[in-house]
Amino acid sequence: MWHAVLTLAAAANEDGAAEPSKAPFYIAGLVLTAYAVVVAALGIVKHDFPASRGAATGVIGLGGLLVLATMASTILTS
Repeated sequence: MWHAVLTLAAAANEDGAAEPSKAPFYIAGLVLTAYAVVVAALGIVKHDFPASRGAATGVIGLGGLLVLATMASTILTS
């Protein structure tokens, strides 16, 4: 059975269509990961982080945008 699945997968890829580069996904994922680590570190070190409601909204908004960018790059490179 696995032979049939692999044969079908190989035949589907033989149509000459090159797969898109996954680099945008990797870059967006790395940026999101770095952002999460920085925000976590700041939250651990500074107990009043973020200092104001506006700053909290900005941190959450930027995190949301990075998640959306990573999701969009996943869809576009699939």
